[in-house]
Amino acid sequence: MTDIPAQANPETAADAETSTAQEQPAAAAATGGHEASDSSAPAADSANEKLHEMADRAGDALSKAADEAADRIVDATQAAITRIRNNATLPAERGTTTIANEVVEKIAGIAARDVPGVYDLGGDTVRVLSAVRERLHLGEESKAQGVSVKLEGKQADLSITIVLEYGFVVSSVTDKVREKAISSVETLLGLDVTNVDILVDDIHVDNEGRVGDDVSRAAGYSSDTTGITVGG
Repeated sequence: MTDIPAQANPETAADAETSTAQEQPAAAAATGGHEASDSSAPAADSANEKLHEMADRAGDALSKAADEAADRIVDATQAAITRIRNNATLPAERGTTTIANEVVEKIAGIAARDVPGVYDLGGDTVRVLSAVRERLHLGEESKAQGVSVKLEGKQADLSITIVLEYGFVVSSVTDKVREKAISSVETLLGLDVTNVDILVDDIHVDNEGRVGDDVSRAAGYSSDTTGITVGG
């Protein structure tokens, strides 16, 4: 007797095919999702590293700027304190007389300019700024230009920078500048000038005149500085 193969139930076969068809896309989707996640992970890590680097650089820049600002504030404060303390004090019977350093500098500058052979006071930068200020009508040249002073009690230590006219003997001019500055400050202010340092920063040559004119004006100079008085 011949066996007849059993026929599969059409509904069961259809359900199996449908289940298989549904499982394949789901599996494919699951597999693809893992692959996409795995491929995007290195890119995310790289982006995070760049963000951290940028944050570190920004932090370093801010820290450096803060340090520089703090240093500038400290320097400015120290300079202000030094300038405030740079005053002369003269005890009086019923109080104390305080003389600001600007007053001493101005008097010494006026005295130095009165000496023949001194063309100008101050270094190159100071003179350029002064010339620009005058051209722009922002004020006249400061009488204290080229002069600095260190004061302690009633003692004064002066530093003067001059421009010498060509043809004058350096030592003769500087001796007279020193003598007149000392005489002016001590006589007018009652201070004791302990030292006067003089820097000859430049020599002025008058292009409109002859060198002989300067030589003739300097001919009467000598190194003798005795007898120098205020206004003399």
